[in-house]
Amino acid sequence: MSRAASQKRAAEYLYPPLDPYDQRVLPVSDGHRIYVEQCGNPQGLPVVVLHGGPGGGCSPAMRRYFDPDSYRIILFDQRGCGRSRPHASVESNTTWHLVDDIETIRKTLDIPAWDVFGGSWGATLALIYAQTFPERVTQLILRGVFLMTEAELDWFYGGGAAQFWPDVWKRFVSLVPEEERDDLISAYNKRLFCGNMMEETRFARAWSAWENALASIHSEGLTGESPAEYARAFARLENHYFLNKGFLEEDGQILRDLHKIASVPVTIVQGRFDMICPPASAWKIADALPHADLRMIPLAGHALSEAGISAELVRVMDRLRYGRRAAV
Repeated sequence: MSRAASQKRAAEYLYPPLDPYDQRVLPVSDGHRIYVEQCGNPQGLPVVVLHGGPGGGCSPAMRRYFDPDSYRIILFDQRGCGRSRPHASVESNTTWHLVDDIETIRKTLDIPAWDVFGGSWGATLALIYAQTFPERVTQLILRGVFLMTEAELDWFYGGGAAQFWPDVWKRFVSLVPEEERDDLISAYNKRLFCGNMMEETRFARAWSAWENALASIHSEGLTGESPAEYARAFARLENHYFLNKGFLEEDGQILRDLHKIASVPVTIVQGRFDMICPPASAWKIADALPHADLRMIPLAGHALSEAGISAELVRVMDRLRYGRRAAV
């Protein structure tokens, strides 16, 4: 498929929107219930889609990258967001809970192994899941790679990205007293978990707006106001994970453990001008893994919806289905 054709399919839904053939709320540990859906071909090549954030939730648009005749597509809302419950909760909500949830879904659906498709935080989670259960991963497909390192967090919340977006940065930091601006993650944490719903929502929308404004290469820095329920879950969960450095053992853990997935084929689609997750992280992964294929997309930022990124992801998933046969 040509780039133009794949771009058309991604943008215009050449395949009609899919109705999930299986929707369920799956009880997991510690009182959490996660929303899971399947669509596509029940006998197709299984692929699990890991959304970003943390706290972003899945959406029907995330189905568009997979030929529904060839793929069995599994999407779910991670703990605390989307249609999962309890909403916006950070209790018993860590990276390792999410890794266990992914395994619970796989076992519940009786899938021996599957492709793992994730972008941004979803790429982080995909890498950690694969390093924990490498025998369960047939392919890794990553977009906008984020490694949950202190350097990446400092870039986005310590003034790095602000060098390119000083006007948007000023709006983001202006809500915080000057004496707290040397640690914005902690400063926002106090407000996002203060117990006052109006105050939490105000800061949640500001947190979300900073990230949303930088997502697309075509952004002019202005975003609409996020719905309160979505913003509160997104901001609280993302802040919780960032404050705790992703609950990893040490800075750089994902790079440290790359040897565990040396035999797993990895394809990375990365925007050259990604302001949220700069390309250096994708490059480090590709440079270290023998079976990695890095697709650097010119004139593209971070968002999954960027035309060049969407087109390339369609091409990648179509290419990966060749040579592999579904169960039918």
